[in-house]
Amino acid sequence: MTDGARKRELGRGERVLPGLWRLRLPLPWPGVPHCNAWAIAAGDGIVLVDTGMHEPGSFEHLQRALDMAGLRVESVRLVVCTHAHADHYGQAATVVQRAGCELWMHPDHAHMTQTAADPDAALERRIEVARTSGVPAAALQAIRERRRGEGFGVAGVVTPHRDLVDGVQVDTDLGAWQVVETPGHAPSHVSLWQPERRLLISGDHVLGRVSLYFDYGWSPDPVGEFLASLDRVAALDARLGLAGHGRTFTDVQGHVVASRRMADERLARVREVVVRHGAISAFDVVGHVYDEPVTAGTAHWWISETLAYLRHLGARGDLARDDGPDGVELWRGTERP
Repeated sequence: MTDGARKRELGRGERVLPGLWRLRLPLPWPGVPHCNAWAIAAGDGIVLVDTGMHEPGSFEHLQRALDMAGLRVESVRLVVCTHAHADHYGQAATVVQRAGCELWMHPDHAHMTQTAADPDAALERRIEVARTSGVPAAALQAIRERRRGEGFGVAGVVTPHRDLVDGVQVDTDLGAWQVVETPGHAPSHVSLWQPERRLLISGDHVLGRVSLYFDYGWSPDPVGEFLASLDRVAALDARLGLAGHGRTFTDVQGHVVASRRMADERLARVREVVVRHGAISAFDVVGHVYDEPVTAGTAHWWISETLAYLRHLGARGDLARDDGPDGVELWRGTERP
């Protein structure tokens, strides 16, 4: 089925546990048809964890999902965002305005709030990263023409009323949820841990179907941060994972192990490609690492992920980076004792 003919999902709400609802909200991305928000009973209202992406009709989908759970937007007493990506933060401004509530989010949110505040400058930064990664000039121009004036899926920029950092708790009828900082996927990423019930709202850090993405350019080593965050989550011994996409899952430890295995395999593959080819750009590395051809839809995702692996391998001393022609970054293996 083509993207244009692909059947769009509708917002849906369902109870997971007494006092906890999954709100399944549609997304416009091929291969990622929906995201999850979570509603948690709290006194005379709810805490809403994540909001879905802002696009035409998206708020109606959120209202529909809430209605199926017997809830309303006006019931929201607090919005909590696991991280500042559009599919989790996109409707925060609308919900905060409609419900008259606060937003809590990690303070390292510039990767989204700065981007949403000046989309044209953000686009030029993205193109410059692509250029120094070796993306051909014709493709860069096509990106600029296609993306110019395009939104970022965010209704408006709203900064947090309280910073979600270690030590902060979110009180609900299911007990207090502890904030666990889990950067890597995004600098702003946190998970929420309910220790008595051993429930983990994992955002995009640990998913039911293992998938990796790293927000490149906003921290020195997102892959290193991600691996350290996996250690933090593994130590919690959660019994039920409530992720930002897909269904709930019980084998949280198994998913942590699988996420680490995928990251390790990708790192090994990237290093192998660079050592074998030498003086190679990130764009050319992508063509050797992934099993599918690079397309306009996958280029940004895969280049960001590959750049994060290259930076991590460079920090480990496995690879070195040189300046090639026209400022294109070239990577090569290093002599190891």
